Amino acid sequence: MGRLFGTDGVRGVANADLTAEMALGLSVAAAHVLAEAGTFEGHKPTAVVGRDPRASGEFLEAAVVAGLASAGVDVLRVGVLPTPAVAYLTGALGADLGVMLSASHNSMPDNGIKFFARGGHKLADELEDKIETVYEEHRTGAPWERPTGAGVGRVKSYDEGHEQYVAHLLSVLPNRLDGLKVVLDEAHGAAARVSPEAFTRAGAEIVTIGAEPDGLNINEGCGSTHLDKLKAAVVEHGADFGIAHDGDADRCLAVDHTGEEIDGDQILAVLALAMRERSALRADTVVATVMSNLGFKLALEREGLKLVQTAVGDRYVLEEMKEHGYALGGEQSGHVIVLDHATTGDGTLTGLMLAARVAETGRSLKDLASVMERLPQVLVNVPDVDKSRVGTSADLATAVTEAERELGSTGRVLLRPSGTEPLVRVMVEAADIDQARSVAGRLADAVKSALG
Repeated sequence: MGRLFGTDGVRGVANADLTAEMALGLSVAAAHVLAEAGTFEGHKPTAVVGRDPRASGEFLEAAVVAGLASAGVDVLRVGVLPTPAVAYLTGALGADLGVMLSASHNSMPDNGIKFFARGGHKLADELEDKIETVYEEHRTGAPWERPTGAGVGRVKSYDEGHEQYVAHLLSVLPNRLDGLKVVLDEAHGAAARVSPEAFTRAGAEIVTIGAEPDGLNINEGCGSTHLDKLKAAVVEHGADFGIAHDGDADRCLAVDHTGEEIDGDQILAVLALAMRERSALRADTVVATVMSNLGFKLALEREGLKLVQTAVGDRYVLEEMKEHGYALGGEQSGHVIVLDHATTGDGTLTGLMLAARVAETGRSLKDLASVMERLPQVLVNVPDVDKSRVGTSADLATAVTEAERELGSTGRVLLRPSGTEPLVRVMVEAADIDQARSVAGRLADAVKSALG
């Protein structure tokens, strides 16, 4: 069996790859593995379970809740909330684990299961491996030990979670947002209520788009993976800037008042300088992945800040931050972690912090983001190839060496298998966009030829 867990939980087409039976089995396995690890020792365990608005989340949530309760875990159902809200509530309520049902930025037919450990942190790789092993053992016939009578878990709704999370967001803002006009694109997702409420209560005038989830329209032509509507709305409404989330609102991208995109690297650069001013940027260091634009690294160096780079995936950014006590990290895609206030990427918090910086300085977001110049970067996704052989193909290694020789010191190449989808990502940076496109196209062809 291939590994079920990717870089961000278990993900697949709901009711095909990710079935109710799998959701139930993984939840029971998680409960048993955490119990064996001593997480539940001395008390009856509690889990926080939330979801995004996907239609499939309704039956998958029911399966997860049933699995946990059947394993003796009390369940607090918080309903439709962002992933970072479930992580926050897991910690704030002293729960033993959290479960989020979402496929993030993926299209509506997909869904996923993400587990959080006590405190709201993502599970360690070794625990995910153990859960997968135990799940597979019992899927093929090994009987579970099942509590009976008063030993089974109890289930109740926890409607207070929404207000608790919004209050937390507002409590950590360094200043109010009065005088700002902001367009919010909620991707018809999990932040459709939370984000507009938080921005409004913080003092901003808001315009919302993509804020009417019906279970079928999540990420459909909107949100952080489709910025055209947000760009048009910002210009149309004369807004100061716009904020876009993905389906589970752990990402944040922005658009300045002219309609230009502000990516995760630029957001990190703006927040890094703001946090340094408040003496909140520990060790004057930002953590990012190898996908970060070379211009980001050069900007930080110019400002006297340090950059630590990790493998792709916000879990690896977070691990580095926790290990060394860094306060700020994230990804170009818009996952931004402010570790003093969140245990995972939080799109609403990031948007609020960005808005607070604009309000505090009186400068436009375009001006603030000009601290870094993005070098031309081309990303090509190559589907339907054997992504497991990216690091072992001699033909592909030769193609990469030739590309690096052509780019020299003014660019770079990165090939990596996706952690959440069956494809290989080819990334090329160069001083010239035409060169970047040409090299990326040749490398994409090489990937198809070598791995197809």
